Amino acid sequence: QVQLVESGGGLVQPGGSLRLSCAASGRIFSIYVMAWFRQAPGKQRELVARIGSAGAANYADSVKGRFTVSRDNAKNTVYLQMDSLKPEDTAVYYCNSYPSVYFTWGQGTQVTVSS
Repeated sequence: QVQLVESGGGLVQPGGSLRLSCAASGRIFSIYVMAWFRQAPGKQRELVARIGSAGAANYADSVKGRFTVSRDNAKNTVYLQMDSLKPEDTAVYYCNSYPSVYFTWGQGTQVTVSS
């Protein structure tokens, strides 16, 4: 059973940066498209970015130019570099496969952007 563990969140001021990590255990996930999602209080979970097995990436319009998704298949890990953070980026961030969710959702990692 694959387990996903997200980490790297925290409290950051507007304009700051964070790097999130998503480590998968239990199975090689290199064949899967992986994605980062986020869920803000009172809102539905939304897709932030996705990355194919070979590294092709796509982003939501709201984060394009500020976030960068990458992966290290040898480490079964996906990353999300977040720059120029805004208060509206505040949410719990999760990773999973895309478009079909094959793995059990992890706990997520909280990102709070506030002065």
